[in-house]
Amino acid sequence: MFLLKKYLSMAAFLLLLISCQSEMEEQNDTAQGTITNVSPLTTYLQRVAMVKTVQDNMIDGSSYCTIKLPYTVTVNNEQIAVNTTADYQKVLNNINASTYDDDIVKIDFPVTMVYYNYIEQLIPNQSDFDTLIDYWNQYPDLLSKINGLNINYPITITIYNSTNQTASSQSIISDQAFFNFIKNLNESQYISLQYPISIADYHYQTKSITNNLEFENAIKYAIDYCPENNIVTLDFAATITKGSWEIPYFFDDVVKTSNYSGYSFVFKTDKSVTASKGTVSETGQWDTTLQNGVRQLQLNFSSEVLRQLNKDWKLFEFNNSQIRLRDVNTKTSYLYFQKK
Repeated sequence: MFLLKKYLSMAAFLLLLISCQSEMEEQNDTAQGTITNVSPLTTYLQRVAMVKTVQDNMIDGSSYCTIKLPYTVTVNNEQIAVNTTADYQKVLNNINASTYDDDIVKIDFPVTMVYYNYIEQLIPNQSDFDTLIDYWNQYPDLLSKINGLNINYPITITIYNSTNQTASSQSIISDQAFFNFIKNLNESQYISLQYPISIADYHYQTKSITNNLEFENAIKYAIDYCPENNIVTLDFAATITKGSWEIPYFFDDVVKTSNYSGYSFVFKTDKSVTASKGTVSETGQWDTTLQNGVRQLQLNFSSEVLRQLNKDWKLFEFNNSQIRLRDVNTKTSYLYFQKK
């Protein structure tokens, strides 16, 4: 029981670590400019740098952790040594070999689980393993690893500390180092990526990235087209019209999230949207269209505060509990909704 509580406490910590964002005023985030620990690009890059966890889903059943190599499994009475990532195919081939067997994957314990933030935990038996996976499966909408984009290291980052007005640079040599670098950023630090940066997509085609917007667009491409990022298919209109939403992040020249603190948004199937705060509410209009394969969300409010949201937003990503939008014109603006 002590071990089980320890695993669940660790899992709760990981969930809090990834999902929390501070509310701070950040400077203009241009295509070439500095970013902070809460800038959208920073949070996306941290997810790019997470541990790859989906490749062994046929074994562990979770996209939030992976089993550290090497280990052994038994599938349909055949013992398979999983020594390298290439051995996942052996497991999959055994599962697909026949439709008349049970295809139960039995793990030879103990094994070491690696969470997507590089923390490792020894799991001694099947019971503790099942409980841990059941816990992670309670959070199907947790934004996790962005697959299909690999950074070719090393990269160099310039850091400016606004508290003591000092500048420095740091060389990043791996995904783990990049993840931890971003995790340890504080609100007084502004960073600038030194371009060009070489990346490889999920077809292993290399590309040179020359600014922040190009990097963000490459991440968007990976989210849309890498199959490992599209395990669950959702309908956008059906999703946004379920329940009520709040705004955890709004950036338009500067962060303006606090202007919408306490607001609740309800999107209705008749394309009306009601924004309520306390006893005051306003009804506006919303619509969604598909333009050149890109999902868009149009908002139309009339009050001074809410009409700042009136843009033709382009969908970056969404699930049942989070919607992330951006508007890329002469500047880039961001609007996030999350389920209340």
